[in-house]
Amino acid sequence: MAKPKLALYWASSCGGCEIAVLDIQEKILDVANAFDIVFWPVAMDFKYDDVRKMEDKSIDLCLFNGAIRNSENAELAHLLRAKSKALVAFGSCAHEGCIPALANLTTKDAILKWVYKDSPSTVSLNGGVYPQTHTKMPEGEIEIPEMWGTVKSLDQVIDVDYYVPGCPPQPFQIWNVIEYILSGKPLPPKGSVLGADDKTCCDECPRERKEKKIKKFFRPYEILPDPNECLLDQGIICMGPATRSGCGALCTKANMPCRGCYGAPPNVVDQGAKMVSALSSVVDSQDPNEIDEILNQIADPLGTFYRFSMAHSILKRVDKI
Repeated sequence: MAKPKLALYWASSCGGCEIAVLDIQEKILDVANAFDIVFWPVAMDFKYDDVRKMEDKSIDLCLFNGAIRNSENAELAHLLRAKSKALVAFGSCAHEGCIPALANLTTKDAILKWVYKDSPSTVSLNGGVYPQTHTKMPEGEIEIPEMWGTVKSLDQVIDVDYYVPGCPPQPFQIWNVIEYILSGKPLPPKGSVLGADDKTCCDECPRERKEKKIKKFFRPYEILPDPNECLLDQGIICMGPATRSGCGALCTKANMPCRGCYGAPPNVVDQGAKMVSALSSVVDSQDPNEIDEILNQIADPLGTFYRFSMAHSILKRVDKI
């Protein structure tokens, strides 16, 4: 009996999701034994043409990590969608845009100008040269991907069957997903979030919460937090109340605040708005001016509250028609 076919792809992301797959340690051998890996560019020598030649729906499972940032990301997303029976948005970038989608707070022109002209490390003798998508050379024409003006999550470009959240997904949750598929059990309903739980990170955090009122917020390096007390109670922005459970609260157990990489909890539309709501219940003031002063202590609110979910937020950029 032929093995089911598995594909893995890395679009706009840091590569951490690829490492996370290897972090299942010796179980990677079980994956190799159970699946026929037909596409995994970061680890094996496959070419895009190998995928193009496959029959549609011939890949049983595709784990697609990374946001859609350029024309190459989009081309491979459409190609792998056509070739795959089950396509999974794997990791926070594919799920909700993650760090790459923070680029949506500015423009493509501003990014290119900073990178190729204005950044302190740039040495420009001719005013800066932007990359060109097509360049003619003696050997022929070179084509590179075109950068998009808006970073999108995977499901904003193609139809997605399942989601595995996390930056990156935790190895034990990755294995839970793979083990479930290998068991032959019926697949969950389309659109399900796999490798996560249905509560908030606070529900699996062992720290004691007393719901103290806060007059001052701190960045993690500014104080030495009590290892047993809720970090938010100590004035450190912790995204636990606005983040889906499933990681085991690993960051808070290491005395670091939750950053929100598992995305919004079930039935929450906007992770950042949920966090603002949580903060409104702990700020210790009824005076509007003092409330502003307290909230102004939060460094980079947009980048903090939407670090992983900007592409899916209610603040997302509206595409021009």
